This record gives sequence, C-alpha cells and structure tokens, in this order.
Amino acid sequence: MPKPARSKKERDPEGRMPLADHLRELRNRLAKAMLAITITSVIAAFYSQELMELLASPVERCEPGALETGGKCATIVYTNLLSPFTTTVKVVLMAGIIASCPVWLYQLWAFVAPGLHKSEKKYTYVFAAAAVPLFVAGAYLAFLIMPISMKVLLSITPDPAANFLEVDTILDFAVRMVLIFGFSFELPLLLIMLNFAGIVTGRRMAGWWRGVVMGIFVFGAIATPSTDPLGMVALAGPIIVLYFMAVGISLLNDKRRRRNDPDAELDDDEAAALDLTPTAIGGVEPVPAARALPEQASGPERDRINGYDDVT
Repeated sequence: MPKPARSKKERDPEGRMPLADHLRELRNRLAKAMLAITITSVIAAFYSQELMELLASPVERCEPGALETGGKCATIVYTNLLSPFTTTVKVVLMAGIIASCPVWLYQLWAFVAPGLHKSEKKYTYVFAAAAVPLFVAGAYLAFLIMPISMKVLLSITPDPAANFLEVDTILDFAVRMVLIFGFSFELPLLLIMLNFAGIVTGRRMAGWWRGVVMGIFVFGAIATPSTDPLGMVALAGPIIVLYFMAVGISLLNDKRRRRNDPDAELDDDEAAALDLTPTAIGGVEPVPAARALPEQASGPERDRINGYDDVT
C-alpha cells in the first residue's frame, strides 16, 4: 500500500519557530550566501588582471625600466614570492563579495524579516533600496579622490629618493578609501531610520548641527588614509549635505506624525492636553447638573416631590 503523504508543516504567520529550526535556517542562508560569493569570485578570477589594473590606476606609474626621483611617479613591485598569489586572491575575493552583495543581503533580509511587523518590513525595503546607491556614490567619490591623494602623497618624496610601492599597500589603501567613503554615506540613512523608529526627532537632530559638523570634519581628518586636507574636505562636504537632507526629511516626518497622532511625541510621564471644545467638533459633551435629593431640597420643592407630598 502506498504510504500516506506527509502534510506540509505550516509556518507560523509571526515567524516563530523552535531554536533548532532557527539554527537550521541560519545554516541554509549562510550556505547560499557563501555559494554566491564563491561563484562570483571564480568568475572574477578570469578578470583578475583587469581588476589589478583598476586598483592600481590611481597611481601614476613610471615607465618600465625608468627610475624617476622627486615623487612624480612610482614603481609598483612585489616584495616576496607569494605576494602575486595572495594579492590576486584578495582582489578576487573582494570582487566576489561586492558582486554578490544582492544575494547575501537578501539572505540576511530573509532571515530577519519574519520577525518584523508589516510596517517595519515596508520601511526596511525602502532603506535597503536607498543604502546601495549611497554606498556606490561614496565608493565612486573615493575613486575620484584617490589619484589626487596619491599624487599629493608622492609629491612629498625628496629628490634623491624614488618610490617603490607594494601591490598590497595599494590594495589596502584603495579598499580602505572605498569602505570609509561608502559606509560614511550611510550615516544620514541611519539617522532617518532612527527618526522613523521614533527614537530621535528632527528638531533634536537640527539642534546637534554644530557638534555634528565638527565631528564630521574630525572624522574625515582621521579616517581618510591619505591624511591630506583634500581627502578630508571631499569626505566631510557630501556627508554634511546629506546630514541636513536627513534633518529635513525627519522634520517632514515629524510633521506628518503630529498630524496623524498629536500625542505621538509626548514622553511617557507627560500628560496630553485636554480637548474642551463643544461636541460638534469632537470635544467633551457637557454634563447636566444632578437633581437635588429629597432630603437636600428646600422651600416648596421639599414639600412636593413629583407631584406628591413626600417620597412615598
């Protein structure tokens, strides 16, 4: 006799499941993410030479066989036997992680999403869609700044010396610039997320502008690997503009929240204002005065209650 088909286990609509099922799902999500990174890395390995040329393009290289002093150009070298292999592996792996980011970001989202409310999922879709263009814009700005920054740093070389740059050094410099510029552009999006979550108001963020501007310039001076004023200004300027855009969006959201719920921004220990307007506009209905009890009546009313001489 054929075995009866097993009924498919229904999923909890609120995303609740035992711990073992959570761990099993996390393992499956990580496996899919690692598979995507491996496949894209293998594809990137066929273009490793082009990727190396792209990362080394900000450096003004000297002509083959020529040695120029004074910091006008640099010669790119490998310092040991394993450097070509390890550097190629780093470049290919980095390219695989970046190219497969839509897959592993989706796996991360699919693991977290069942525990979110419907409104939280809607906002998360918007924020995730905005995060990618902001990161790409920051990375593109970093690639625009890197040639100028490297030229400034190489120009400090005195005349009797020549520059020999390791490929690992150039790779680390490029990766740091891209990551710092890319993630720094996510700061305004983080502030908007905090505002939509009700943690901070737009008015409060607007009051922080002096400290925020100073902190952004200090962060730009410390975080940029080039340590030159141009890199600091190039990083701080767009972030300040994005910060004020985030403040404007937060103020509009606060206005919308007050219109929909006037008591939304009240503290837990703050009482809402009473609405004493007439009933026609949604106020409080006036309460008529209570009739006096027989024992409280005076004059003729005490002698006759409802047409009778006494309450009986």
